[in-house]
Formats: sequence, structure tokens, C-alpha cells
Amino acid sequence: MYDKAWEDLRSEGFSNPKGLLSHVAYVNADGAMDVVDVWESADAFAEFGKALGPIMQKSGVNLPEPKIIPAHNFYQVQAELA
Repeated sequence: MYDKAWEDLRSEGFSNPKGLLSHVAYVNADGAMDVVDVWESADAFAEFGKALGPIMQKSGVNLPEPKIIPAHNFYQVQAELA
């Protein structure tokens, strides 16, 4: 279902959602898919959520209530130029 949801998001023009800095998906110990995103702001995430909800429902995914945790620091490794 996760892969289908991403396919649907890309087909709706959301390959690179505005404000999304990082996205990680993994299967937890219970066998369920968990997602951890880093967004520029809660507002950017909320705006994307307006599109995400209907697309996920169409894909058969029941979204849990998101847990929003303010970041203390975000460091992104930059590739070295040769």
C-alpha cells in the first residue's frame, strides 16, 4: 500500500512536496509501516496534508493522527564537490 500511495502522490504532482526536507519509511517490529518526515514547518505539513489525506484514502491507507515534534536541530550532509 505504501508504494501504491507514493505512485499516486507522484501522479498527482507531489514527487517533491513543498516544505518536505526528509522522508524515511520503515517496517516496525509489529510489521506495520512507520514514516518519519522532517518538514520546514507544521504549516507546510498541514498544507500537504490537504492533498495527502484523500490520496492515502484512495490507496486504502488509514492514516493515524500525525505526531508533530518540534526539532531542536536538523543537520543535512552536503555532498563534497570534486
